[in-house]
Amino acid sequence: MLPKGTITIKDGRLVTPFVVMPGTIVVENGIITYVGSGADVPSAEGPVLDAEGAYVTPGLIDIHVHGGGGGDVMDGTGKALEVMGQAFSRYGTTGFVPATVTASHRETLRAVEAVKAAAGKGTGGAQVLGIHLEGPYIDMGKRGAHHPDHVRPPSLPELEEIWELAGPLLRLVTLAPELEGAEAAIRRLRSWDVTVAIGHSNATYEEAMAAHVWGASHICHMFNGMRGLHHREPGVAGAALTCDGFSVELICDGVHVHPAAMDLVMRAKGPDKVVLITDTLRAMGLPQGRYQLGGLEVEVTKEAARLLTGELAGSTLSMARAVKNAVDLLGVSVAEAVRMASCNPARAIGISSRKGSLTVGKDGDIAVFDAELNPLATIVGGQVVYQRT
Repeated sequence: MLPKGTITIKDGRLVTPFVVMPGTIVVENGIITYVGSGADVPSAEGPVLDAEGAYVTPGLIDIHVHGGGGGDVMDGTGKALEVMGQAFSRYGTTGFVPATVTASHRETLRAVEAVKAAAGKGTGGAQVLGIHLEGPYIDMGKRGAHHPDHVRPPSLPELEEIWELAGPLLRLVTLAPELEGAEAAIRRLRSWDVTVAIGHSNATYEEAMAAHVWGASHICHMFNGMRGLHHREPGVAGAALTCDGFSVELICDGVHVHPAAMDLVMRAKGPDKVVLITDTLRAMGLPQGRYQLGGLEVEVTKEAARLLTGELAGSTLSMARAVKNAVDLLGVSVAEAVRMASCNPARAIGISSRKGSLTVGKDGDIAVFDAELNPLATIVGGQVVYQRT
């Protein structure tokens, strides 16, 4: 019997993701054991995949995703997370962090429990890497597609119950720092080594910078659901653009953020501080029509996903398309676009020691793309979970 998770990928254009070079990768027992372009490629038992000059990249990591392939995080079931993971793997995503939406505490706990179970069991596709709590601790006026009935100030008892259930799988919490109790919540979350993001917030520049002092280090979907940039009140957007301590999420679909505004983000933050995300819904990979998000009706068209009242409500973007859009719309290199979709998200949620780059000793999570950045194969822990036929 062949060792589990063992594969050799030869003759690829390796995106390390800092430079692109010709070479071969060997994964043994789920771990990368060789990355290089010399004649010293070790022999390893297991299948050999000939990349034939295609891009070989770190597996893409999506740290902000609500659903896909017909499943939704708030379904609170293992089946929903399985179909999500399998759907994402068709687009080069090897790991994702399911995000809750604003809901009752009981519903949130149910979703967290399902995510925890899926992280242990696996999905047969992309790996569940943790939990992203987006809401309910958000500003009512900036709630976007979050249900108004459950928006509330931060609660330490609720967070402690979630932490007791999830433990270190609680990777990311998005909240509004101007709310009463936010400082205590941020400090408690940081004591658990949870990344805190500012999002769905009407915070002033000063309030956003105070949150950074308390421990917030990340910005949820830049420009969306936040106080915008004004020359006399820079708001959350101004703090995000000017403070080196913030990494920022970017939905690179050309709809959520205008290309000129995305260009501003790139100029201000550079390719090491931008994290590409999808913010996908259940409808990702499915036909246009009406879907549910957190109890709200969403109309999905070719152009966008919107509430019936007109507000944007997530997307049906894939990570592969986000990478291609970054190259096409922003003019970044393939290596930079891949970095924003692999290395940067891994670093943002504290898992870069084992994920996010083609490095010996890291997990064998790999994606293969053709010259047009269309997905060819996705490998999770050395196992092929998707291959284009």
